Amino acid sequence: MSISRTTEIKSSSPVSFDDAIKKGIARAEKTLKNVRGAWIENQEILIGENGKISEYRVQMRITFLLLED
Repeated sequence: MSISRTTEIKSSSPVSFDDAIKKGIARAEKTLKNVRGAWIENQEILIGENGKISEYRVQMRITFLLLED
């Protein structure tokens, strides 16, 4: 029997949603062991004063194993 847990992470990037996701997962792997998956719950952008996108943000849930048979 395996036991897993899910935690919520918010991450951002000035480049893209893909980059924000990669940064969030990389950060999660520094403190969580056995990261197994991620679900993107929400995406948003910030618009700068010049009318262009200044930041991409993602809210995701990361699943990791606590105990594995």
